[in-house]
Amino acid sequence: MIEHVIPAWMLIPFVVMLLCIAVLPLVPKVGEWWEENIHKLYVSLLLGVPVAIWLCCNGMSHDIIHQMVYDYVPFILLLMALFVTTGGICIRGDLKATPQTNTIILGIGWVLASFMGTTGAAMLLIRLLLATIQQRKYRVHTILFFIAIVANCGGLLSPLGDPPLFLLFQKGTPFMWWMQNMLPEWALTGVLLLLIYFCIDVYYYRREPTVNLMADIRESTKLQMSGLINIFWLLCVIASTMFINDTYIEQMRPEYYADGQVPFYWKLMREWAFILIITLSWLTTKKEVRVKNNYSWTPILEVVCVFLGIFATMTPALMFLQQNPLPIHEPWQFVYCTGALSAFLDNAPTAMVFHATATTLPVEAATAVAGIAPEYMKAISMGAVFFGALTYIGNGPNFMVKAIAEQEDVKMPSFFGYMIKFSLVILLPVYILVQLICI
Repeated sequence: MIEHVIPAWMLIPFVVMLLCIAVLPLVPKVGEWWEENIHKLYVSLLLGVPVAIWLCCNGMSHDIIHQMVYDYVPFILLLMALFVTTGGICIRGDLKATPQTNTIILGIGWVLASFMGTTGAAMLLIRLLLATIQQRKYRVHTILFFIAIVANCGGLLSPLGDPPLFLLFQKGTPFMWWMQNMLPEWALTGVLLLLIYFCIDVYYYRREPTVNLMADIRESTKLQMSGLINIFWLLCVIASTMFINDTYIEQMRPEYYADGQVPFYWKLMREWAFILIITLSWLTTKKEVRVKNNYSWTPILEVVCVFLGIFATMTPALMFLQQNPLPIHEPWQFVYCTGALSAFLDNAPTAMVFHATATTLPVEAATAVAGIAPEYMKAISMGAVFFGALTYIGNGPNFMVKAIAEQEDVKMPSFFGYMIKFSLVILLPVYILVQLICI
C-alpha cells in the first residue's frame, strides 16, 4: 500500500537539473559561469533543498535521508576512493599514438574495468592515454570511445565493475553469476567497439599532419610507474567493496538487533573504510608522484557538486516510477527501459527500480536469480551498465574523464553534442545489435 503519492509535477526539479547540465555550458557567458564547481553546487542546492523540504513536510523525510546518506554518500566515497588511489599511481610514458597502441590501451581498460571498477580502470589509464595522444591533432574520438569502453561497458562481469551490479549482488545474485552468464554480451560489445574505434582511428591517423606524426615519434618515451603503494590501497578498496557487508559482518544485519534497526555507523562501515583508505593513500604517496600525474581535485569535486543535485532531485522521480511502474514484460523491454533511464538517472537506483518491477512477474523458483527470472537479470544488468555511456551523466566516471581531458586541452563535445555525434550514432546501434543476438 502506497502511503505517500508523488505528484507528476515533482519531477520538474529533476528535469530542470538535467537541462542545466545540458544547456548552461552552451549559453555564452553563462557557460563560463557554469564551469566553476561552486556554481554547480549553488544550482544543486537551489533545486535540491526545496525538494528535500517538500518531502520532509509531506512525511517522506526517511526517503530523502536514505537517498542522500545511504546512496549518495556511498556513491561519492567509492568514486573518491578509486579516484585518489588510482590518481596516486603514476604511469608515465608517451607511447607512439598509432591506432594499434591506442586500441591496446582501450582493450586493457576494458578488461580491467570488471575487476577494479569502471572508475578505477578509467582513472588509472586516462592520463597515460592523454599523454600518448597529446601530439595528435584528432584526439576527441579516442576519449569518447574511452568513456564508452573503459568507463562503462567493461564493467559487466562482476559486482565490482559497476554500482548497479553491486546492488544486485546485495539482493542475492551470486558473485560469479555475471562472469558465467554475461560473457557473450561483454565480449561482443567490447570487440565491436574496439573494431569500430580502430577503423575510425586509422582514418584520422592518415589525416594527421606530418609534423604531428613526427613529433609523436620524436617525443615518445618508455613506460615508467611510481606510487605503487597505491596498488595495495586499490586492492583494499576492492576488498572493502566485496567483504564489508551483512553477508560477512553480522552487526550489519537487521536481525542482529532486537528492534531490527542497524545503527548508521554499522550501515556505513564500508564508507568509514573508504575514508581511511583515502587518508592513508594520500599520506603514503609522495607529493611529486601526484604532481607528475597532473593530479587535481577538480574532476571529483565536479562529480560531488553535480550529483548532489541529481540524487536529491531524482528522489521523487524514482518514487514516482515505483508508484507508476511501466507496463513491461519482455526482456528486451527491460533492456531499453532500464537503459533509457540509466542514461539520465543514476544507473544504480534505476537498476533497483526495474529489479523491483521484475519481482512482480512470474518466475520458477528453481531458476530464479535474486528473486527474478535470469533473462530479466541479464536485461537489467546490460541496460544499466552499457547505457550509462549514452550521456555524460549516465555514470560517474564519464564526468571525471571529460573533466580530466578538458584539463589537457581536449575540446570535448557538449552534452547534446556527445549524444548526437557519438552515443546515438555509434553506441546505440551496437547495443541494439548485441540485444538482438544475445537477449
